[in-house]
Amino acid sequence: MKCDRCNQEIKPGEEREHLGQTLCEDCCIDALSPMKTCDPWAVHSAKTYEKHAGKNRTLTPLQSQILKLLEERGAMEPKQLLAEIGQNLQLKDLEREFATLRHMEKARGEKQGDKVFGDCGNGLNPWRMHRVSRSR
Repeated sequence: MKCDRCNQEIKPGEEREHLGQTLCEDCCIDALSPMKTCDPWAVHSAKTYEKHAGKNRTLTPLQSQILKLLEERGAMEPKQLLAEIGQNLQLKDLEREFATLRHMEKARGEKQGDKVFGDCGNGLNPWRMHRVSRSR
């Protein structure tokens, strides 16, 4: 049996049904918990956690690497950042990590000209990422 979204082979008994689709576990999690980059409650939660965590707050190794690359090289489009990271990482995973960094206000998207760079909804627009300056 194959996942209806990613076409990955699913072992018998490990398939998940969601809205008439047969999904693997990863696609089911994505369907039930879609990424939201513009989420005021997530920003509030991240800021509250950071305030109370003090020195115990940590980033994942991938989040640290993303911030380091953005600090060193400046704004990047997602595919460029993916190539720079050099791991076996999918765009949706990078977007999820970047959304978390946005919620912590450590990184942000930007708008240039009449194009919207940033993902606040459908995920179809091109977007550039950069680190938020520490002076804020």
